[in-house]
Amino acid sequence: MDKFRGRVAVITGGGGGIGGALAGAFAARGARIVLADLDEGAMARVATRLGQAGAEVLAVPTDVTALASVQALAEAAVRRFGGVHIVCNNAGVATFGEIASSTHADWVFTMNVNFWGVVHGVETFVPRLLAQKAGGHVVNTASMAGLVGMRWLGVYCASKFAVVGLTESLQRELADHDIGVSVLCPMIVETKINENSVRQRPAELRNPGEMAVPAEGQMAGGVIQPDEVAGRVVRAIERNDLYILTHPEQREFLRRRAARLDRMFEPDRW
Repeated sequence: MDKFRGRVAVITGGGGGIGGALAGAFAARGARIVLADLDEGAMARVATRLGQAGAEVLAVPTDVTALASVQALAEAAVRRFGGVHIVCNNAGVATFGEIASSTHADWVFTMNVNFWGVVHGVETFVPRLLAQKAGGHVVNTASMAGLVGMRWLGVYCASKFAVVGLTESLQRELADHDIGVSVLCPMIVETKINENSVRQRPAELRNPGEMAVPAEGQMAGGVIQPDEVAGRVVRAIERNDLYILTHPEQREFLRRRAARLDRMFEPDRW
């Protein structure tokens, strides 16, 4: 069975960036697309572009921090297309700053979107995928910051590490049901996540002292385009890969992490 043609893909954070690129890549393979985003204008622009290219598209304003909103998204998708086969829990925000100076609002805002947004997607769509008995795939967007702890990103790292662990467990649970599971862990991608995070942050959860985005060159790794990420996601779904990595620089970071863990079993440390 083709993993995309005729299938229905739901993408949160679909108003641009990685989400918009995923929508385009899936549509190019013949999938029907359900976009979900808080930014209705941005989402409409993506929907228009895809529609002009011949794709079937449904745009549903969605707040992933609210379970009822995600449930309404699922219901809208099923009403329009009859089912859902690919679920990309992709919506996310960025928060910068030292852990010691982070506020409770920083934690709530970041976890609500990055972690609970994924949880809401999983608890809403996975039972539907199981009930359909038609296979499918779940892609949860984490980050390289979900694999290696980083300075200035402690709160963000916590949210993304949680997504990685959740996804690894989910992959084990769904493997016998012909439902693939992947976790997307990119480094820096050319998106508007920083400005969108500020703009969409609720007033009651703002931190006037939040650190500005680190200057270019202070963050490791090159910057790639969303379309390149989307291509890797398409390949991962086809191959049923658990991990989706985006930058060659990631390999050395992950090797060093693995080596640090392995050294703890040396006789002088154990």
